[in-house]
Amino acid sequence: MKAVRFDDYGGIEVLEVRDVPRPEPGPDQVLVAVRAAGINIGEAKIREGLVREVFPATFPSGEGSDLAGVVEEVGAGVKGVTVGDEMIGWTDNRASHAEYALVEAANLTAKPPEVPWEVAGALFIAGVTGVATVRAVAPAAGEAVVIAGAGGGVGVFAVQLAVRSGALVIAVASERHHAWLREHGAVPVAYGDGVRSRIIAAAEETPVAAFIDLVGGGYVELALELGIPKDRIDTITDFPAIAQYGVKGEGGAAAASAATLAEIAEAIAAGDLVVPVQRTYPLVDVQAAFTELEAGHTTGKIVLIP
Repeated sequence: MKAVRFDDYGGIEVLEVRDVPRPEPGPDQVLVAVRAAGINIGEAKIREGLVREVFPATFPSGEGSDLAGVVEEVGAGVKGVTVGDEMIGWTDNRASHAEYALVEAANLTAKPPEVPWEVAGALFIAGVTGVATVRAVAPAAGEAVVIAGAGGGVGVFAVQLAVRSGALVIAVASERHHAWLREHGAVPVAYGDGVRSRIIAAAEETPVAAFIDLVGGGYVELALELGIPKDRIDTITDFPAIAQYGVKGEGGAAAASAATLAEIAEAIAAGDLVVPVQRTYPLVDVQAAFTELEAGHTTGKIVLIP
């Protein structure tokens, strides 16, 4: 089978698609023929060695967590999953950017037929992180929540989930994302100099009570300047600010479960949640896919199709 591999930390150029042995499922494992696998900025940081203290790589390293596909084989002890089932899931072994992936049976949920493959394959990392951040700050009707990085892969989930809470959602993003954010119920504001004033103006008389930081770069300090309590500020990137100020740092791990993934998938199937897929790439073009992702101009997700 073909799978993405890299032999050392580095830029996009270290990524290769190689022929590797197809794995065999062990107890409680399922072999999935991957139909789609999302890519995430955290995978680029792992590849570059920027988070090696927390997420070290063992070389040669595979890549990828998100996936959707068809069950090819099941291991001993697996119940409720059979060959031919269409599933959504994830692997914690950096292995989804491949034609086949071993997945723990507990990490799978059924793919609703209404959810396209490219959407299904891009749900886990961004989706559960969006759920976790919104849960962490608990927005409610009658108040405003600010989401910085609202146009990215996690942001599009967080924005829609926060809008569903009844809160006024102030979405900090570049202007190219504003039309989409407005269409999905948020009030977009541009980032950069003067963003504090623009947030206050967007809130009007609504109290700014919660803040989700998806990009870092001083947004935690901005949230504190706005008078938001520490327990209603959540960042998934600014780890020094978590230590310094005692704000929350709840990301995907706080909501990672097949049950959460099933809730997201059912919301998409029902039309209550929209996941924009900016572009799909064949697996062999993994370098091009990450080039686009790392340029930072995406709305929603970029997906590999093995």
